[in-house]
Amino acid sequence: MLPKFLYILLLPLSVWANEHPHTFSQVDSVKMTHIHLDLKADFKTKTLSGIAQLTFKYIKPIESIILDTRALTINSVRADCKDKTPLSFKMGKEDKILGTPLIISNPNQCPQISINYKTSPQASGLQWLDKELTADKKYPFLFTQSEAIHGRSWIPMQDTPAIRVTYDATIYTPKALRAVMSAKNDPESPLSGVFHFNMPQAIPPYLIALAIGDLHYHSWVKRSGVYAEPALLEAAAKEFEDTPAMISATEKLYGPYPWQQYDLLILPPSFPFGGMENPRVSFITPTVIAGDKSLTSLISHELAHSWSGNLVTNGRWADIWLNEGITSYIENRIIESVYSRSLAKMEQVLSYQALQKDLAELDKKDQSLVLPLEGRDPDDAFTDVPYNKGALLMFYLEDKFGRQHLDNFLKGYFKQFSFKTITSPKFLNYLDEHLLKTYPKVGITSKNIRKWLYQPALPNDAVIPTSQRLQKVAEDIKKWNKTLSINSFSPKNWSYQEWVYFLNNIKQQLDVNSLAKLDKKYHLTQTGNAEIALAWFPIVIKNHYQAGYSAIEHHLISIGRRRLILPLYKLLAKDPILRDWGYQVFQKARPGYHPLAQGSVDKIFAKK
Repeated sequence: MLPKFLYILLLPLSVWANEHPHTFSQVDSVKMTHIHLDLKADFKTKTLSGIAQLTFKYIKPIESIILDTRALTINSVRADCKDKTPLSFKMGKEDKILGTPLIISNPNQCPQISINYKTSPQASGLQWLDKELTADKKYPFLFTQSEAIHGRSWIPMQDTPAIRVTYDATIYTPKALRAVMSAKNDPESPLSGVFHFNMPQAIPPYLIALAIGDLHYHSWVKRSGVYAEPALLEAAAKEFEDTPAMISATEKLYGPYPWQQYDLLILPPSFPFGGMENPRVSFITPTVIAGDKSLTSLISHELAHSWSGNLVTNGRWADIWLNEGITSYIENRIIESVYSRSLAKMEQVLSYQALQKDLAELDKKDQSLVLPLEGRDPDDAFTDVPYNKGALLMFYLEDKFGRQHLDNFLKGYFKQFSFKTITSPKFLNYLDEHLLKTYPKVGITSKNIRKWLYQPALPNDAVIPTSQRLQKVAEDIKKWNKTLSINSFSPKNWSYQEWVYFLNNIKQQLDVNSLAKLDKKYHLTQTGNAEIALAWFPIVIKNHYQAGYSAIEHHLISIGRRRLILPLYKLLAKDPILRDWGYQVFQKARPGYHPLAQGSVDKIFAKK
């Protein structure tokens, strides 16, 4: 075991051994600056086909351009300079994580290259849904998920957050369907089968996004509204009607909203994430439509990305905390501003407990904010560490320097690095110059921050969040654990946060009779709140409470959000009694899951 000081010194060297480990492209020699797409969506063959025209800026003389691809069929490549000159190309050796490099001979360094290609029906960044898997069950649906490196499965490009591009697109669809992209959208455009898009602001390539479906639009205000299938539109419009207030609250904290329009797009339940912060239109899971606005913190998170992540972007996936940690902090500030401080404090405590659980399960190397991802799939980075440990670093700075000083720092940070990418060392230098050294009497130096960035677990002086409301719940937990009587506590008007805290912290091994009484009185098995379900179902599994099995099966089959299904599959796979049943449920659910979710659950059941 290395001493901590050596661990801190050596880890950055291993993390930064290769500046761009997740791309084949030579971004130090040539950078993509614009993408033009002309693509047809074929729902019968489940493919996109057409042309991607890429514009490049050359930094160094090179004779070949290498692009990232995954399972793409490349038909032809040409140079779009004075004439349309065919270019020779070849596919390199396939890598199981990175895909296959496309090597294009371009000795004249033409700045524009067009690639005629076709995607695979199994493209990892595309999900083609038959109509039976949609909300209305009338039309099929397509959506993309490009983060982290799945964009290369539907666009041949330099697929790395180290660069930023503008783009425009023409998308051909079935005439009954609407296309929406992370660009300028016109919800009033006719359903002609042809849609045109333009994104004039430079974004990292993983934020290029497309959805095609029976999408309708509800406008709250001129600059904000929601797209959804008809069956979900009214409920989504009501559930997320506070979105304009969230935008205004964030602008007061960190400056004007930089993307002109902020819309939501409600995806089918198979979407593997809670949300995806695609600029101008965040993709959102329907699992947060609880009917009481209790889960709208997800919207504040995706909105916060408009500043942290989209405006200022991590330069590589090892630094994903720069996106997610700062965003999670801003999310909490939005909740406090729009709703209440007590609600925000409860969210902090739940996030802290989730982090503690993750840290207990992760290898030490994955407990630091700057992650050693070389040779690994960057999807491995998306644990609670970059989100919740990153947010705790921000709360630590708030506690030490004061909220106003931290807010001023963040305003300056967003302005300084607007539409740029940034690495952890660069962030640390900026933090040192504009906060740490500005207030030297506080006594916090870059050495303190390096512990957060490169050391496992949490530093000893981390600020642990508390909540008065959850402290009261903690007293009820003691009473329940002592008596196992439903009359020992009174959860009157509990929020979902209080229920989740209760269920996460009571004794997990209980007799079935006590569970049945608790369930009967508070209808936990039938809850319509996905977060309460996620806290209750593990107790059902651990205690073999058979009355809850059908609800778990319905939960696992009806949604594909990884955060809500993977913990349950892990418990089922470890249980010798329920493993086979859990696998059977997965086989029923699998056709409706996104490829990312399918792969994650496959790995769970592959372990003996």
